[in-house]
Amino acid sequence: MKPAGGESSKELLDEQVVYYRAVAPEYEKHFLPFSGGSELSEALDAFRPTGSVLELACGPGTWTAQLLRHAVDVTAVDASPEMLAIASARVGVERVRFVTADLFRWQPDRRYDVVFFGFWLSHVPPERFASFWSLVADCLKPDGRVFFVDDGYRTADELIEGERSATIERRLTDGTAYRIVKVPHRPADLERQLDRIGWRIKVHPTSGPFFWGAGSRA
Repeated sequence: MKPAGGESSKELLDEQVVYYRAVAPEYEKHFLPFSGGSELSEALDAFRPTGSVLELACGPGTWTAQLLRHAVDVTAVDASPEMLAIASARVGVERVRFVTADLFRWQPDRRYDVVFFGFWLSHVPPERFASFWSLVADCLKPDGRVFFVDDGYRTADELIEGERSATIERRLTDGTAYRIVKVPHRPADLERQLDRIGWRIKVHPTSGPFFWGAGSRA
């Protein structure tokens, strides 16, 4: 798969942020209508994200409330202030610290027991995969754990640069188009890729297009 955006990778990532700021009010209208979503929630509860939890790319707080069932506190980071406003209205600010930051530029100010990210890994360009996981390592305590959920679903209409490209096009309900990154990870391949860079993470498919991963550094 060719690098997302090639020489214009930064421009593509900036456009991705603009898209998620614009889509915030209608984000939940774009949820995938497939089975398997409940399996993700069940897996997260079974994982029990206890202690201090860092949520990367928290979006509108879809997963934040579930994290708070187990966590002592949650730090929720997202590049979109519009998403964070929705998240804070949904879950409140008790035991939650919301941080507005671009994850490709952000650095943690502390370490956490758990790092969680929901439907974010597929938006990390292939050429930034290793550096993103280095960031995750910097966020974790020595015995810290990771949990993530995602999907590899892309429609034919989104594939503006072909199936081998990680760049796709997404549209708002008013038709406005944006280019974003969407890497179609496959669970077994992703597990091997993580193993090669020093992570012991088991990636599990669901009955739908979704998957979840859990583990720690090797």
